[in-house]
Amino acid sequence: MFEKGFEENAPPEEAPAAVGGVPAEPAEGAIQRLEEQLREAVDRHLRLAAEFDNFRKRVARERIELADRAQAALVMKLLDILDDVDRIVASDPGTATPALLEAMLLVDKKLRKELEAAGLERIDPVGQPFDPAWHEAVSVLAPPEPEQDHTVAATFQVGYRFRGSLVRPARVQVYSSEGHA
Repeated sequence: MFEKGFEENAPPEEAPAAVGGVPAEPAEGAIQRLEEQLREAVDRHLRLAAEFDNFRKRVARERIELADRAQAALVMKLLDILDDVDRIVASDPGTATPALLEAMLLVDKKLRKELEAAGLERIDPVGQPFDPAWHEAVSVLAPPEPEQDHTVAATFQVGYRFRGSLVRPARVQVYSSEGHA
């Protein structure tokens, strides 16, 4: 009976009651705190997801670059073989049997086809303007006509690009009026 009357006459609580000696947090404050924690957790999650996506993209890009470098290294080793095949194909037909020459032509054609499919481009710039980014001048020749100044006169060794990157510059002879009077 005493307890019943006490409850009915108790003033409304303005401050939260203590639970286990620790004051309870008001409901509105708890909601705001939890909403802020949720926002922070969502923000952290989004940042981590973006960082992981960037990491995944970087690893994929590095993997492709590594494969390209490995393929370019293989192509560079094959360039000497291509040069040897070019010399055999360009040699005097009387020094080789027709069957051997035909076999070499077929091997040359197939090898070039596969390397081109993989991204190898041949650089043979005869008649084009000299470009030091793609060509290496090994000799200079006076131009027969002034408009041929700084153009490639001959190619001593063809150059190659692999997937747009220079693997070996073309070694060329360049028409140049500089130094020739």
